[in-house]
Amino acid sequence: MTIPDAALTTPALDVLRDVFGYDAFRGEQQEIISTVVDGRDALVLMPTGGGKSLCYQIPALVRRGTGVVISPLIALMQDQVDALDALGVRAGFLNSTQDPGQRRAVEQAYRSGELDLLYLAPERLGVESTARLLDQGTIALFAIDEAHCVSQWGHDFRPDYLRLSELAERWPGVPRIALTATATQHTREEIATRLGLTEARHFVASFDRPNITYRVAPKDNPGKQLLDLLRTEHPGDAGIVYCLSRASVEKTAQQLTDQGIRALPYHAGLPAHVRAANQSTFLREDGVIMVATIAFGMGIDKPDVRFVAHLDLPKSVEGYYQETGRAGRDGLPSTAWLAYGLADVVQQRKMIAESDGDLAHRRRLSSHLDAMLALCETVECRRAQLLRYFDQDHPGSCGACDTCQNPPEAWDGTVPAQKLLSAVFRLDRERNQRFGVGHLVDILRGKSTPKITQWGHDSLTVFGVGEDLSDGEWRSVARQLLALGLLEVDSNHGTLLLTEASAEVLGRRREVRLRRDPRPQGSARKPARSRAARPEAAVLSDVDQEIFERLRAWRAAAAKEQGVPAYVVFHDATLRTVAAERPADLDALSGISGVGQAKLDRYGDGILAALQAQG
Repeated sequence: MTIPDAALTTPALDVLRDVFGYDAFRGEQQEIISTVVDGRDALVLMPTGGGKSLCYQIPALVRRGTGVVISPLIALMQDQVDALDALGVRAGFLNSTQDPGQRRAVEQAYRSGELDLLYLAPERLGVESTARLLDQGTIALFAIDEAHCVSQWGHDFRPDYLRLSELAERWPGVPRIALTATATQHTREEIATRLGLTEARHFVASFDRPNITYRVAPKDNPGKQLLDLLRTEHPGDAGIVYCLSRASVEKTAQQLTDQGIRALPYHAGLPAHVRAANQSTFLREDGVIMVATIAFGMGIDKPDVRFVAHLDLPKSVEGYYQETGRAGRDGLPSTAWLAYGLADVVQQRKMIAESDGDLAHRRRLSSHLDAMLALCETVECRRAQLLRYFDQDHPGSCGACDTCQNPPEAWDGTVPAQKLLSAVFRLDRERNQRFGVGHLVDILRGKSTPKITQWGHDSLTVFGVGEDLSDGEWRSVARQLLALGLLEVDSNHGTLLLTEASAEVLGRRREVRLRRDPRPQGSARKPARSRAARPEAAVLSDVDQEIFERLRAWRAAAAKEQGVPAYVVFHDATLRTVAAERPADLDALSGISGVGQAKLDRYGDGILAALQAQG
């Protein structure tokens, strides 16, 4: 029987309040939940930290049977189950980390109807014995998490996801909900097609994360720049630092450690037990920094990550958005910081030219990179540019990105572009020689280096014509010409070449507008944040801050005793509210957001005792 949406509000809202401790749904959560409880399919695009998991967890608790969650995050399933257990939700998982006895216990619990949620990896669902097991119980719904993994246009393709279209064929009456934190219109269409969700309702939430401040810094000694960021803005904070190579991960983690900052490496070249131990430390302890390749991060549910830093240019806007979205899941102010320079552009262009795959594949990679470069080089509000990529309008002037806080200048760079392109032309066409950016800048600046003298480049007509710009300004010009497609990289030698579009500039048929990097605001001063990026829960008095730290110490002890991550006990946002309101009894504590009945029963007396303890 079809239940009207209005009738679903009460049981779903009761679960939200009693189990999860929240008074109201956010955005389209209620409509999504009603759709799935009603037995209909849904495709949900919602930013990290937007409450995606509630969109399938609550229907699984309202509908009869067990919600089956398909997730690629094997290493995190135990933490996900622990978090649900803390809420009083009966959850289990089946994956390769379990011994036969553990698997049998979970399977029996499922058959007996004693599980509210069951987590499975996509490859396990493809095993016939797993399908037979599911036939022996009642399935409330299928939730396909990280659904962008099915898209070859997206940034994290997983072949195992392609088989998930078979779910509707084997279990036709079971509703399916596919969820992802990021997807363009193209990716969304591919997800729907590949998963057989063309008739599903689509829900696209706002991709704006107003609590995150986006900043792109010209790369100049990135290790020192990162250290500056951590010491002046995020001392003692948990965060993630992304690097392109394993060697860079190891080097950066060691540099931070040498400076007394607790940092751990994570990349695919480390032994599995080391990766698992480092990930567990990051999740379970406060103030740890993970230095990692993009192999790390999907599904990380740590709410108090205060910053995500990139020391190398991400390959796509989707990847960048997904990675930066791991900051500030609790809604408190956080930073997304990227160090970006000429070498990044050269390296990425070279990698695309050398990549496997056909011409269409390389064009797809180039389009991803072009969008990322446009985001880095924009003179507009960076948040507006980012959201525009996901087909979402934003008025700009967000006040919480570097281009709003310290606006860059747009200038007519046509003549400098002609000078640089002319230098490349004369070396390549007249002398059949190719050189990198540094040598070209030396020619334009009129430097009589041994290399220039040896090659006779001081006799070129372009020698010394660029003394009006500094070395750094010329490198910025070269970087932007590469970003605009007016120069390209020779994949064999890393030298610069002209493109077809270069002729338009050299022939004075095209104006070149460039971005002048603004002067740094001073590393000792924390950038201002907009009012939208300052939730009131984040602002504590000195006394409240002391109470908050006392509550964090209590939480750490409770988490260690139970062997779970600290955020499983309570999020920082909840502890901040407790510190500010100082509830005197369990009844007052129950009214605080994030305190459900199970957590009240388990932790209520402990948190009240911590509040009453002397500082």
